[in-house]
Amino acid sequence: SLPAKLINGGIAGLIGVTCVFPIDLAKTRLQNQQNGQRMYTSLSDCLIKTIRSEGYFGMYRGAAVNLTLVTPEKAIKLAANDFFRHHLSKDGKKLTLLREMLAGCGAGTCQVIVTTPMEMLKIQLQDAGRIEAQKKLMAAQAQLSSSPAAAAAEPAAERRPTATQITRELLRSKGIAGLYKGLGATLLRDVPFSIVYFPLFANLNKLGQKDPNVKAPFYVSFLSGCVAGSTAAVAVNPCDVIKTRLQSLQRGVNEDTYSGILDCTKKIWQREGPTAFFKGAYCRALVIAPLFGIAQVVYFVGIAEFLLDMLPKHQA
Repeated sequence: SLPAKLINGGIAGLIGVTCVFPIDLAKTRLQNQQNGQRMYTSLSDCLIKTIRSEGYFGMYRGAAVNLTLVTPEKAIKLAANDFFRHHLSKDGKKLTLLREMLAGCGAGTCQVIVTTPMEMLKIQLQDAGRIEAQKKLMAAQAQLSSSPAAAAAEPAAERRPTATQITRELLRSKGIAGLYKGLGATLLRDVPFSIVYFPLFANLNKLGQKDPNVKAPFYVSFLSGCVAGSTAAVAVNPCDVIKTRLQSLQRGVNEDTYSGILDCTKKIWQREGPTAFFKGAYCRALVIAPLFGIAQVVYFVGIAEFLLDMLPKHQA
């Protein structure tokens, strides 16, 4: 039933996000840093520096936004895909690849209603630590170059904005459109992602079904979600880099600003080279693989059946 699907989709999202959020934070920070202003060299370097400067819970900045909105986001995405697959099937016959892709396209389009504001707020909170660290580094370098006495002075720490403060400011200054900054880039990422992911998952999952009328084992659904998720994530990573840059309201010192998708694409290509479009690709694959693996186990198999399957079977 639809309520059960929505509940399963929501639980799947909560579990998945909690497990992989620190890697997602590292991905955002790696994607946002530009040439000449690099704070982090790799995923591990980013996480180590984050823990040192912001503490363990610094890795979960922005997680509250995700945990609040991921339930409707994942529920809409998974339920919409089922809805479109159902209505695109003819008399119970097997869906063609084109129709599976159309169903994924519909699901990706529906989810951006929730995804865009969620990503918008999450990126500001995730990247705040990088901006603050960069300002401190620049201030320290300036003090050292001016006088030894000034070097001893600590730069004043700025209060980091909360999701509520950012939301209020955007609504006050730009209205509801402020929360949907980067909508075009989000569509450009999520629609192709869903077109690749859902058909690939469905076909991989079928390989583990001994009988068409019997669900595949939970480990098959998990592995299928991991493979399909990581493949789709890497395929659309250039769009994710563009989306992250466009949705960032705060910039580091001497970092570019962008007026739109084409301007962002052009500046990244000219100033950072084509490899910049794959910044954070391995982080994104590490995030999406377990996230969708867990999501598909909980959603496709069903939370109740999953828990029962994990329990030891006792004979009466």
